[in-house]
Amino acid sequence: MTDDPARSVVRFHGVQKFYGHGESLVKALDSVDLVIREREFVSVMGPSGSGKSTCMNIIGCLDVPTGGSYFFRGVDVSRLSQDQRALLRRHFIGFVFQGFNLLARTTALENVELPLVYRRVRRADRRERAMHALTLVGLADRAGHTSGEMSGGQMQRVAIARALVTEPALLLADEPTGNLDSARSREIMELLVSLNRERGITIVMVTHESDMAEYGTRTVTFHDGNILSHGEPQEVSA
Repeated sequence: MTDDPARSVVRFHGVQKFYGHGESLVKALDSVDLVIREREFVSVMGPSGSGKSTCMNIIGCLDVPTGGSYFFRGVDVSRLSQDQRALLRRHFIGFVFQGFNLLARTTALENVELPLVYRRVRRADRRERAMHALTLVGLADRAGHTSGEMSGGQMQRVAIARALVTEPALLLADEPTGNLDSARSREIMELLVSLNRERGITIVMVTHESDMAEYGTRTVTFHDGNILSHGEPQEVSA
């Protein structure tokens, strides 16, 4: 697809990620080019070992490429220090994981507040923003409930609210429906679609499930460290 720097959130230019040496060399990513524009919802698919998780980790600044360049909103992430990457991750990227990663004995509100605690946001502001995020995912009435008092779908909604509370430029979702039944999976996917279409949040989601991938605006398919298909881009409204 056309590389439009003015509208891109993520740009890979020849990104490589190698592990090992000599005969044991593994090319997790082999000179990958990728563009993700603002307001896109990109599903990432591929078999185990195809490179999709490595790609996600580099996008999320959890790993660095061996070669090539990664630009996040025009900033060359490849040139940032570890501390600078941590700041970028904390302020601009939200994460949603398959396992929810909620603190078990704290309330939904307290779980959602946590990223703001790390930012040293004042308590009153934290509460207001966390309640707003829970309202966005339809769980304002569960703010005082702990994980043990919620369903899997509700816990994933709390995890999404926690990712949204920092108002990220990019939401990364790693198998967000992997631990849910089909009904709860559709519920979570419809929520992500709503956040993308109505609030303009750029989303990148890794999934093994083709029916879940279809909720995105396009699907990028990985195989053996390369991109087999960038998918057919849909028109993304401004």
